Amino acid sequence: MTTLKYIAHYSEDIQNQAAMLISSGKLGDYLDKNYPERHQIQNDKALYHYINDIKNQYMRKSNPLSQVTYNSKLTVLKHALGIHTYQSRVQGSKLKAHNSITVASLFKEAPPEFLRMIVVHELAHFKEQEHNKAFYQLCCHMEPDYHQLELDTRLWLQWREC
Repeated sequence: MTTLKYIAHYSEDIQNQAAMLISSGKLGDYLDKNYPERHQIQNDKALYHYINDIKNQYMRKSNPLSQVTYNSKLTVLKHALGIHTYQSRVQGSKLKAHNSITVASLFKEAPPEFLRMIVVHELAHFKEQEHNKAFYQLCCHMEPDYHQLELDTRLWLQWREC
């Protein structure tokens, strides 16, 4: 049986359902049926505009984004699908902020819903550093289907490895 590393922290029932989809060869069909489209956000500039639009819609008062990039080594080096960094420093009498988001390059091939889920997750970290109730409430505010998309993104990652 395949190790379900991406959904290991989910309930046994969900893991069993996923294992059945994988063993029957139907996981790909499930994903294609529910997420048939692919996005056109293929470079850092397009990704910056995409993330900035979401940020401006839901987090207008937060500091501007300094940098947004795709990174092909992200999953290997950091065991993460996206990374957020924020840094504040004093320059004279002003406080300067540097906010950046890095997204794993494999999301260039993902359905748009999965890219949005990663972006929402990383943006939420600018307000809530920990994965707590307030963090997930913010994620759900920006993307009402956040929890289902997170599960399906993890299933998509699992499917890519099968």
